[in-house]
Amino acid sequence: MKKILNTIMTVIACSVLFQNCSLEPEVSSFLTPEQYYDSRYITKDKILARYSAPIRYWSDQYGTVPYVSYSTLSAWTTDEMVMPTRSVATQDWYDGGVYMCQWDHSFPAEREGTSWHNSWFSMERGVSEAWTVLSEFENEVDFEAAGLTEADRASMIGQMQVLIANNYLEGLNAFGGVPLYKEKPEVLVPRSTDKETFDYIEELLRKALPGLPQRKENESNTGTITQGVAASLLARLYFNAKPYIKEDRTEQCIAICDSILQGKFGYYELAPDYRDIFGFDNEKCNELVWAVPSEHGKREFEAGVAKYGTHYGTSSYLDNLNFSSWNGYCITPSLDKDGKNYRYETGKLGGPFKLGCPYDKFEDTDVRKHNYVYHGAIPNTTDPNHELVGNKNYYGMFLAGILTNPITGKSCTSDGSRDYAPRAIIPMEDKIAQLHPTKYNSTPGGGKEGALYAEENSGVRLMKYQPVPNLADNAKRFNPDVPVIRLTEIQYTLAECYFNKGNKTEAARLINDIRKRYFTGSSDPNPVPDEFDKYRLADEWLIEFIGEGRRRTDLVRWDMYTTESWWDHQADNDPDRNRMPIPKKALQANPLIKQNPGYGY
Repeated sequence: MKKILNTIMTVIACSVLFQNCSLEPEVSSFLTPEQYYDSRYITKDKILARYSAPIRYWSDQYGTVPYVSYSTLSAWTTDEMVMPTRSVATQDWYDGGVYMCQWDHSFPAEREGTSWHNSWFSMERGVSEAWTVLSEFENEVDFEAAGLTEADRASMIGQMQVLIANNYLEGLNAFGGVPLYKEKPEVLVPRSTDKETFDYIEELLRKALPGLPQRKENESNTGTITQGVAASLLARLYFNAKPYIKEDRTEQCIAICDSILQGKFGYYELAPDYRDIFGFDNEKCNELVWAVPSEHGKREFEAGVAKYGTHYGTSSYLDNLNFSSWNGYCITPSLDKDGKNYRYETGKLGGPFKLGCPYDKFEDTDVRKHNYVYHGAIPNTTDPNHELVGNKNYYGMFLAGILTNPITGKSCTSDGSRDYAPRAIIPMEDKIAQLHPTKYNSTPGGGKEGALYAEENSGVRLMKYQPVPNLADNAKRFNPDVPVIRLTEIQYTLAECYFNKGNKTEAARLINDIRKRYFTGSSDPNPVPDEFDKYRLADEWLIEFIGEGRRRTDLVRWDMYTTESWWDHQADNDPDRNRMPIPKKALQANPLIKQNPGYGY
């Protein structure tokens, strides 16, 4: 790996680490490392600028979930989401099969542009950037001379350690053991074992934790890495210890989750409304443990990357012509071509399936299951569902069926360039198949169904992250911060630990404590019962965290990723597919690295 360049990106309006920092960058002059850390040149702002560089890279990596490497790996290779090939004439999003080889789990090591290819090199760069700064801070910088305290030094060093640990955790999760660097990366090293990687991640997090700041109640998110972040990453590590290193770390996981929930690592509490977590003013949400700061006109992050997952005509429905759509991914369908429900029936592509069918698994009275509608500060009574808005500006989390805005009357329509005629009002179908009544269905057998046969309107769309305002309120766009870790994950983790220990009653209580916020008057029609199986638990993870880039990890932990079938995906029954291939380019760059079993060069 190369050392990061000595280009200095300074951060203005920063005082000390524990106060709010502007994320607006400005480029300063080039200095050599010797000049940069010479006491004649060193200033608080320069130290903070060096500290901010690896965090900015982390923001870039997580700010556009699920259209970034780590999260696409966990979403588009599972029963949750798919990037189908759309329209026979144009073959939109086929792109040489780059998405299909992820969907079918063929995972060719030589294929560039895939989620595993990008994940490996994202991990390497993230480690390199953080280690370079960590080494400088430990060995070259006089914090006292720059007017910073020992607490500032401990916090900044700890945050670099957490970033390194987080990148290695992503690597362990995807590939198993990875090359470990315990100082600034300058020479090539071979892969460490799974256990060595696990232990080093744990060591870094535990070493960093005491020196990190604790989050305070209603404190605005600035991207600072806190004790809650380090503790939550430890919980993730212990939670997945069985697939990682074949060890049971349940008791350690329970202990750390309990400590987080009890406030020992800072102030956190469950949000009463999902829009507190994902909405326009979520920067002070007490449920958010780690989030990427985003602000209109400054550092903007399009979490959810709605342009990749919405139909071309969605801007009309949203009443915002500044919104563009590229019509790519969608959630996996619940229905077959003829309307049979894959949860309960055998459809065109098999079934019934215990996994997948995410849209159908949301209860009809779940407030999230409405189509997304933006109102603004004052709910418009033209909309019969205006009471759902409250003081949150919008309601709903999906785009399904006919999309006609209940306030403006404007609809999502075809532009005539793909499957349907110009200005045709077309529904977003909970199906992925060729449904056009004359192009494909005028003969017996009709059109085809599957990930290769989507139409422009195939698939329900997700509007979970970054709600879109109308054009009049466009200044609100990109204001929501991007959740990376939230307290619900910790409570669900604890619930699964109790499930595995046989205490299903307590597991159900913990999950139902969260489910109730999604129903008017907390009237949940289908709470988790005291006796339930692993498939119900897998469903709860799916509907709570859909689109948040964790599905593959959950399926691997439950040994479902390669052993279960879902829509248009037959079980691999190949345990080697639980891990990704090391990219061919990485093997060529470092001949000391060995490929994972089951994969070629």
